[in-house]
Amino acid sequence: MYTDILIIGSGIAGLSYALKAAKHGQVTLITKKNRMDTATNLAQGGIAAVLDEKDRHRYHVEDTLRSGDGLCHPEIVRLVVEAGGDRVRELVDIGVRFQKKKSGQGFDLGMEGGHSQRRVAHAFDLTGHEIERALLEKVAETPNILVQENMMAIDLLIASRIPEPGRIVTGPGEDRCLGAYVLEKSTGEVRAVYAKITVLCTGGCGKVYLYTTNPDIATGDGLAMAYRAGAKVANLEFVQFHPTCFFNREAKNFLISEAVRGEGGVLINEKGETFMHKVDPRGDLATRDAVARGIDAEMKKSGSDCVYLDISHRSRDFLRTRFPTIYTTCQKYGVDIASEPIPVVPAAHYMCGGVIVDSWGQTTLPGLFVLGESACTGLHGANRLASNSLLEAVVFADRAASWLADNRDELENFPRVETSPWQDGRAGSMEENVLISHNWDQIRRLMWNYVGIVRREKRLNLARRMLEPILTEIREHFHDYLLSSDLIELRNLAVVADLIVHCASSRKESRGLHYMVDYPDRNDRDFGQDTVFSLYERNKMKGESC
Repeated sequence: MYTDILIIGSGIAGLSYALKAAKHGQVTLITKKNRMDTATNLAQGGIAAVLDEKDRHRYHVEDTLRSGDGLCHPEIVRLVVEAGGDRVRELVDIGVRFQKKKSGQGFDLGMEGGHSQRRVAHAFDLTGHEIERALLEKVAETPNILVQENMMAIDLLIASRIPEPGRIVTGPGEDRCLGAYVLEKSTGEVRAVYAKITVLCTGGCGKVYLYTTNPDIATGDGLAMAYRAGAKVANLEFVQFHPTCFFNREAKNFLISEAVRGEGGVLINEKGETFMHKVDPRGDLATRDAVARGIDAEMKKSGSDCVYLDISHRSRDFLRTRFPTIYTTCQKYGVDIASEPIPVVPAAHYMCGGVIVDSWGQTTLPGLFVLGESACTGLHGANRLASNSLLEAVVFADRAASWLADNRDELENFPRVETSPWQDGRAGSMEENVLISHNWDQIRRLMWNYVGIVRREKRLNLARRMLEPILTEIREHFHDYLLSSDLIELRNLAVVADLIVHCASSRKESRGLHYMVDYPDRNDRDFGQDTVFSLYERNKMKGESC
């Protein structure tokens, strides 16, 4: 199959880019499940941008830099912030219905932790769903865009050599991305999809942890594929744990938005005592890293399974209107947020690192772009500021499309190439899925217990040793059995877990989301830069493959 532009992923980054890239060529967008199965669809809070006359770009820049704890790239922060207003208004033009003030003039802007101003445009607490709806409707009526569901990318197609599972890479050579091998889930057939430009918009990797706010699709696919193909990755130690995930065994992965604290919600322990003012001078409106650590410490101190978020002092009408999804979901599970506090715990939420890209979204592997949570742009640094993720996605989607406009000659003169079909070899069907589920469970529990909110060098070393036999077993599964989406996701999850542990072990300091008990202080002299790795560098150090 041939296309000009291959997009993998159907969240805000992939859809926004598709709409603009379609002006420059045929776009094929594949998604491994239904097109609505994305992290964007679950985003509650909103999109941060300077949209109020009292706000200033420099305020938003300062807030972002402060949250990023010394690792943000200032030039990227300014670029994204200054473009933010135009991109939000562009979403409005597409059909996104952000909440307006009662007067009907201007956005009803929310306040969230780490922000010094109200600047979060939202659609109540269903912002992601509203953005996804509008973008999908626009994509459906746009010529030149083909959307294919239930298509699972396996590996990237590389010009100089075809990826082989378990191969040892000795040097970067003259590689170029030419598309991807894709599993058609309905038939089990593996197809080669050739593209002049390949764009990974595959979201995060929250499912590498036992408890997460992410959807089941968040298995780090794009990150793992790019890494295996030789692209550089960075800052994977900075996993953001959202402080307030609804604590209920039946309500899977339900997030209590940052905006609840922005509207006056207060964290309390089981005795009804506030505690965040002891942790951070900003109290309940501190950044996510501080709040997650504060909750973690309070739970360990008291031995409780959770803490509580109390917003019962606000009126029932306000809560029903401002947080309709949170209000009804909590009520469904027996919690009336207008009269009692909400039980909450931290859960893995967002990967602040990712595949290294430049200011146009281009990776270190020619022909490959990465947008959204899978990318490391330099915006988030060591800790993402609330509601900056959707902003980053639309700004970089716009810039990557601008790159297409400026490089049309390269696209038009790109030669068509042929590669070998996918080789199944002697692979047989996997009859017992327990082989996958066992390894999956092992990895997630290991990461939660050893590489969580608070880390120790001894635990990281143990995690690395315990992962090695699991990685070996998964490589054997990948060779021995016919491919399934579960096996592909397990392989990617294992690679991401290994990378997170490796990056965390390398940063011997505490900064942002990475807190090391052995090294409690920030060390700008030795660690004031990104943690960068590639498969080539790992193989030189270890003499083996990931």
